[in-house]
Amino acid sequence: MFIIAEAGVNHNADISIAEKLIIEAANAGADAIKFQAAIPSLVCIKNSPLAEYQKNNNSEDQLKLLSELHLPLEKYKYLRDFSLEKGIEFMCSAFDCESLDYINNLGVRVHKIASGEITHYPFLQKVASYNKPTIVSTGMATLNEVENCYNLLLRNGLDSSNIILMHCTTNYPTDFEDVNLLAIRTMSKKFNCPIGYSDHTIGNEISIAALALGCSYFEKHFTLDKNMEGPDHKASLSIDELNDYVKKLRKVFLSFGDGIKKPFGKEINNKLIVRRSIFAKKEIKKGDIFNEDNLICKRPSIGIDSMKWNSIIGQKAVKDFNLDEPISL
Repeated sequence: MFIIAEAGVNHNADISIAEKLIIEAANAGADAIKFQAAIPSLVCIKNSPLAEYQKNNNSEDQLKLLSELHLPLEKYKYLRDFSLEKGIEFMCSAFDCESLDYINNLGVRVHKIASGEITHYPFLQKVASYNKPTIVSTGMATLNEVENCYNLLLRNGLDSSNIILMHCTTNYPTDFEDVNLLAIRTMSKKFNCPIGYSDHTIGNEISIAALALGCSYFEKHFTLDKNMEGPDHKASLSIDELNDYVKKLRKVFLSFGDGIKKPFGKEINNKLIVRRSIFAKKEIKKGDIFNEDNLICKRPSIGIDSMKWNSIIGQKAVKDFNLDEPISL
């Protein structure tokens, strides 16, 4: 299982906040922290409209909003180094080809394609050419669009073993009725690759359900303060919630075991105590015939297994048995 603590742009273009986010993600036990990198003028045109979840901010359009939130590219080298120092993997979703090249040249191990880029043809070609593990968020996409993206990546050099698809609903926060978790099963059947879940719901229940459906990669936004200015803070986890999120996912994952139905741990000892074996229901003399009147199944399981009842009935006692003495042959 791989858990990504999504910082995104919740640093509000402040390096000191980004540092604190890295520290908190590492302390929570996340596998990676992920930021977002973009040159806003390469992402959208002037007067590009805001999405609904972005409209609570003071910006009139996407270009202005993104310009206020994104760090200069050169700052990500420092954040990569700071992440390594704190013992957590650095990741960064790029939103344009120039930013993508910069992030790749930092030596990141894993690339992340945001949902909005799943139909960004030149961008997908460039990501594929690196042939690194690549996580693809599929928010807003139909199954056909996911398949087109998947095949495009393969055609342009990305090995199928390097593709991870993330189910996602691109709304912040996502209403429970819009989650459509069963799409995870659909994608698992369709694509020969790991499936993950990028969770934009409030709370951690849906991620736990996604884990039960077979997801192995998880991503969740978090923030230092939900009341900060910015489009993602209110739908993000607090630091305490992030810690709880990681702990609960790991507990549930640990509980899955190996899938083999067998007794575990203390069950092995309990089995001897609470299972039954065949005992003398009353005094039995040597040569008596075992029958339902003189035999009984009781705890503990220290004698003949009670499932052998029928094979014992009708046999002769080879010795005397006292009341509650385990039967032997």
